[in-house]
Amino acid sequence: MEETDLDTLVIALYVKIDDDAANTARLPGCPPKLSHSELLCLAVMQAMLGFHSEACWLRHVRQHYRHLFPFVPL
Repeated sequence: MEETDLDTLVIALYVKIDDDAANTARLPGCPPKLSHSELLCLAVMQAMLGFHSEACWLRHVRQHYRHLFPFVPL
């Protein structure tokens, strides 16, 4: 699978998750650096791509998906 195809899949997954989670209430205070939709999208991607190690997954995201997820937790 080409990287652009995977990018398209990630974007479609994010949009689906974000649309389904649109009715969630926001808590007062500073806005989070990573939205619930982004976090769920990252978790689903991790499972779909077969990463068992969180550290390996986050390194992979930082290297290949920084353009889609500007903030990735450490």
